[in-house]
Amino acid sequence: MNLTPTLTVLPATAASPALCKLGYADIDRILTIEEQVYTHPWTRGNFTDSLLSGYEAYGLRDAEQELFAYFVVMPILDELHLLNFAVDLPHQGQGKGKLLLDKLFDYANERLYVSILLEVRRSNARAIAVYESAGFAAIGVRKGYYPAHDEQREDAIVMRRAC
Repeated sequence: MNLTPTLTVLPATAASPALCKLGYADIDRILTIEEQVYTHPWTRGNFTDSLLSGYEAYGLRDAEQELFAYFVVMPILDELHLLNFAVDLPHQGQGKGKLLLDKLFDYANERLYVSILLEVRRSNARAIAVYESAGFAAIGVRKGYYPAHDEQREDAIVMRRAC
């Protein structure tokens, strides 16, 4: 008997994008989004290494099956660490980030994780506001965590949400 929970994946419609598991074949599209939305985007190697390490990536596709948002997660015991989260620029400001977070919460709850942890750039006020509105709270700071311009480093705000 298989006791592993499965995420319900429904066909996409214009009103309800489909959540799908992502793999190596999706990396080119992921990189296109990544490079548009981040000042210091993950590389192909970062995504490949994450998948090789057994981390999972899920995304949202529209009715034409075009990937427009994704997340990458790493399980750590009973906690889920959100490593990467992005919504393509043309889809931002439409509630699709919140929809993707809701799918992330479903994923975590189905797998009985106790909480979700993430880091976000201190300067990324928009992302911080989205995470706070979804129930995440700041629990600490990682000094100099992110690369920044001119060989500087930027602090990360560590946030957590109970499942």
